[in-house]
Amino acid sequence: MPNRSQRRANARNERKGIPSQYDQTRGRGRGGMIDEQSLQEKSRRIQAKEDGAWKPTSHVDVDIQKTASDTRAMPSIEAPRSVRQWLRILCWTLIVISACAFVVIMWISSTPLWLVITVSVAFAVGVLSLILVGGSPRDNPNLDDNGTAV
Repeated sequence: MPNRSQRRANARNERKGIPSQYDQTRGRGRGGMIDEQSLQEKSRRIQAKEDGAWKPTSHVDVDIQKTASDTRAMPSIEAPRSVRQWLRILCWTLIVISACAFVVIMWISSTPLWLVITVSVAFAVGVLSLILVGGSPRDNPNLDDNGTAV
């Protein structure tokens, strides 16, 4: 049985008109409270002039499927057509080989210093040359109109 102060608080809340669903939560934290998702769904149904409660259906909107599939087609891998593309492939190959070589020589304890410097310089040359032959952002198909990666 609630004590006197709790009874008075409940009576005061009832006089003020606070709904019982907000008065106190029972069981789970939000039990009985109206959630935002159901309110948004109800307002959508009112705007669409639909009656009754929402029930899931098994149909698929064809318009949504067409726009989703037509927005971006997967590009096929093509052979390099220009000298710049061949140079990019060469730069990436140099970067990958020098990175693998650096990982290998890192575990060998008796590696001469000239070998470490050579591998490091090869990696740096690969990265710098990739920047030089990278091309302009206008030619990049993975960027949108604002230059943001897609």
